[in-house]
Amino acid sequence: MYTSRTGLILGFHGADKSIVEKVLSGEEELKASENSYDWLGNGIYFWDNSPSRALQWAQELSKRPGSKIKEPAVVGAILDLGYCLDLLDYKNLSAVKAGFELLSSINASLPKNTGRSSDLLLRNLDCAVIETVHHYNKIKGDESFDSVRGVFWEGGELYPGGFFKEKDHIQICVRNIDCIKGYFLPLDRVSK
Repeated sequence: MYTSRTGLILGFHGADKSIVEKVLSGEEELKASENSYDWLGNGIYFWDNSPSRALQWAQELSKRPGSKIKEPAVVGAILDLGYCLDLLDYKNLSAVKAGFELLSSINASLPKNTGRSSDLLLRNLDCAVIETVHHYNKIKGDESFDSVRGVFWEGGELYPGGFFKEKDHIQICVRNIDCIKGYFLPLDRVSK
């Protein structure tokens, strides 16, 4: 009953300026990511209400060798999360735990979350668990989740002894394109 979120929310996606322009003109849709390390599984990723974090991510990505992002930009999206596997809802965490238990019972060699920092940014295990939840729902004939939403703790300590990190954020993975109600170009207001 409470897995459908009420109201619309704003999500922000970092990309190359050429992609943002094509999405805004209706020439293209954003493409779903299907990397084995995408922590919320397969789908289109948005930062929940954080255009600055979306831009910062695109800027970081543009500096990597071979990056497709040459000119970092952000597109905003009006989202209705629909039937959401919301990991900020305590009840849904038990579904994710059950997904892990199912995956571990059928796969002796589980993928691992890895990375160059303690953030373990390559979330192969988490992706496999979330995808197992979706696959199991499909097998059971249960309703498919339209989206997944979770908190990502990332970066160094914001201050000594605190638990807040420099890049903490809420991220949304849209699995059903119908959750995207429209796109917009965020305003770039700088305080003077």
